[in-house]
Amino acid sequence: MGRLLGLMLFCIGIGMVIGMLISENVIIVISAGLCLLCGYHMFCR
Repeated sequence: MGRLLGLMLFCIGIGMVIGMLISENVIIVISAGLCLLCGYHMFCR
């Protein structure tokens, strides 16, 4: 279950990075980074 949740968080982070290219916002940048880091950590653990 943790690996699946990590993969979902990682994919959400990638989607936020793609959305960030359209509109730059500091909150989106921080939340995308957190989703990528948390998802990667949970998936690879």
